[in-house]
Amino acid sequence: MEWDGFRLVLDLGYATLPRLLAHCPDGAVDAVVITHEHPDHCIDLHGLFRMRLYGGGDGSRVPLYCTPGVLTRLGGLEPDVDLRAVFDVHELPGTYRAGPFELSGVLLPHYVPNAGVRLQNDQVVLAYTGDTGPDPLLAELGRDSDLFIVEATDRKGEPQQLHRNLLASEEAGHWAAQAGARRLMLTHFWPGNDRAASAAAARSAFGGEVIIADEDLVVSLDPT
Repeated sequence: MEWDGFRLVLDLGYATLPRLLAHCPDGAVDAVVITHEHPDHCIDLHGLFRMRLYGGGDGSRVPLYCTPGVLTRLGGLEPDVDLRAVFDVHELPGTYRAGPFELSGVLLPHYVPNAGVRLQNDQVVLAYTGDTGPDPLLAELGRDSDLFIVEATDRKGEPQQLHRNLLASEEAGHWAAQAGARRLMLTHFWPGNDRAASAAAARSAFGGEVIIADEDLVVSLDPT
């Protein structure tokens, strides 16, 4: 996301680094947020790390806001080099100042510690769940947000699980409605799922705009 020239990246999973470099050819981002350690959310952080470490630049470290397991997971890929050589690490959950935003995180239910994040200033609010099951904290995370990015895995049989770690699209719509969000973006689709059907399910529970996080989509953060 970009606001007043400040560039912040939310999760860097499989094959996301080439898309990032299409917008930032030199990898010049101002901050990175990684919600949890699963590789579909963090693996390309290692590519950004190597680019910044070996590709020159001014040597300044990039603020990295992440759960503790992220460093452990990626450290195993290159144990002889500390990621802190490139990143100034701030542990999630927590509350920090990230450029023009107040950044806050809250733990949400998943298979590993996952931090939903909220970015806000006096003009805009964006919230992102990472991966999560149903939890009342979702309503507070996305409260009055201009854009609420919610996982909608829609994995078969998930709603019948005793311990929930993922959401269905209708549940994503429910929590966006509970939050009073202005717009809902669905993401984290199970392979092969019909994204149009996911959007329809979310709309059955949420009366605002529903957006599908398709590849290369650009969405304005302008709250008007």
